[in-house]
Amino acid sequence: MRDDQRLERLNSLDANEAASEFLKCCGSNTWAQKMVAGRPFMNLNELLASADQIWWSLNPHAWLEAFHSHPKIGERKAAAPTSTQSREWSEAEQAAVNTAAPETLQTLSDLNRQYQEKFGYIFIVCATGKGSDEMLAILRRRLGNNPDEELGNAAAEQAKITQLRLKKLIDS
Repeated sequence: MRDDQRLERLNSLDANEAASEFLKCCGSNTWAQKMVAGRPFMNLNELLASADQIWWSLNPHAWLEAFHSHPKIGERKAAAPTSTQSREWSEAEQAAVNTAAPETLQTLSDLNRQYQEKFGYIFIVCATGKGSDEMLAILRRRLGNNPDEELGNAAAEQAKITQLRLKKLIDS
């Protein structure tokens, strides 16, 4: 199926089915509902632009809901229930962690815990194309941020993840 056919299919789904598709890309129900209401999308660029505009219009509560749909770096299970597709994408995005040294995995686990204690949500990073050492360096650096700055960083990383996943949704 071509991308335009996949987009046409997404545009034609009923609201619940479309929301389920969007939730594979971003775990915020508010975001998914606004994406459903924003259909039809004429092309991939419009879909991506709408996704970004809607994301940045949301309040932090909706952002936090999205963060809960991700497993911690180095883990497989998210705090919130997710689709099989979303879990598979998370595993692929974090694949570099699978080859990390045991010490790196332990440090990631320890710093993930510190991050969650400090900020109240898991460390979110667009892991695609990043090695475990790079993710660890980013985590260390972001631990030094203040809560407002870090929430913005985490939201920006979620926006990147959403964009990649929407492309996967249309390309699959």
